[in-house]
Amino acid sequence: MMRHLPLFGREGRHDHGEGRHGGGCGGGRRQRFFGHGELRLVVLDILSRNASHGYELIKEIENLTQGNYSPSPGVIYPTLDLLQDQGLITIHEEDGGRKKIAITAEGANVLTENKDVLDQVQAKLKLRMVGHELRKDPQMKRALENFKAVLNLKVNQSEISEAQLKKIVGVIDRAALEISQLD
Repeated sequence: MMRHLPLFGREGRHDHGEGRHGGGCGGGRRQRFFGHGELRLVVLDILSRNASHGYELIKEIENLTQGNYSPSPGVIYPTLDLLQDQGLITIHEEDGGRKKIAITAEGANVLTENKDVLDQVQAKLKLRMVGHELRKDPQMKRALENFKAVLNLKVNQSEISEAQLKKIVGVIDRAALEISQLD
């Protein structure tokens, strides 16, 4: 049974994938890159392999996401403060003012107790990276842009009747169903 992480609360104010390349499409609020508590587990996992500095953690997370997400200092440092407050990491100032971050025994226990959750996060990251790569494919990119343009022209540039709207929704639903049933 998973012990709930003593990690409730937010990864700082911005746990929405608000770092560079956070993954949103167009205007509006970006989709969260990590779910509730997931970034904290990822940080603990990185620290379980090697003590680090904040900047190095940011770079390691960017590497894990193949450059598609880089947590901002406004996300990573409040997360580190929270983990330190909970006794899951230690932060020691080195000569020159840099701060070395290391996982504690309690942090390692929390990580071990939540291995299944971490495995799910890592699997989700791998799938997400496949999606990011697929959206870079020229044919896929063209098809998606074509779809958005046609939908924009039809829905936003002229009035449509209830019958037309129903047909558009039906086409989208059928396309989604066909895609979901591909082998």
